[in-house]
Amino acid sequence: MTPIYHRILLKLSGESLAAEQGSGIDAQRVADYATQIKEIVDAGVQVAIVVGGGNIFRGLKGAAQGFDRVKGDQMGMLATVINALALSSALEAIGQPAQVFTAIGMFPIGEPYSKWRAIEAMQAGKVAICSCGTGSPFFTTDTGSTLRAIEVEADVMLKGTRVDGIYTADPEKDPTKVMDMTATVMARDNKLPIHVFNMDVYGNLLKVMSGEAIGTVVTL
Repeated sequence: MTPIYHRILLKLSGESLAAEQGSGIDAQRVADYATQIKEIVDAGVQVAIVVGGGNIFRGLKGAAQGFDRVKGDQMGMLATVINALALSSALEAIGQPAQVFTAIGMFPIGEPYSKWRAIEAMQAGKVAICSCGTGSPFFTTDTGSTLRAIEVEADVMLKGTRVDGIYTADPEKDPTKVMDMTATVMARDNKLPIHVFNMDVYGNLLKVMSGEAIGTVVTL
């Protein structure tokens, strides 16, 4: 298999790590993701990942329940670190080196994020897992994903979701957009293509990298 992309940023939602549990981390789901990610690294693809934290805590929901918005978003950032550690552990368990980066200081849990260190990790065959979103409140992990994809000079941002592409309405929740406006505008201004596909179907990630018509490609 000759991959159609050389370097990618894969965005995974926190909810997807929960699988049918609805919350928390499903070990089998994380293991399945790790195996699929290792397959494309073995094929020569450099992989950076941004993972959300909605399976543990979501800042906006916390704010609606009375939490200070900044503190709520910081709690959400910490949730992404838990998910990043789970994913890195699953990758390393199958022999795929991974490096967790944090956008806020959290040594020794993760290395402080920088573009150059993330690229170095990928070039060395590691999966660079970028946690804490942008490191600032009021920004979603979608925006963090777009930012990291642009920074590490990824060819594409792959948005691994629980549906098989973009619809006029989400089959699950019926939202009016796939990503928030800040992330969308950033992708447009930097000519970053976005490929939305169903990551929960085992083998889809490899199919995307092989050039099969899986999901929806958006060129803004």
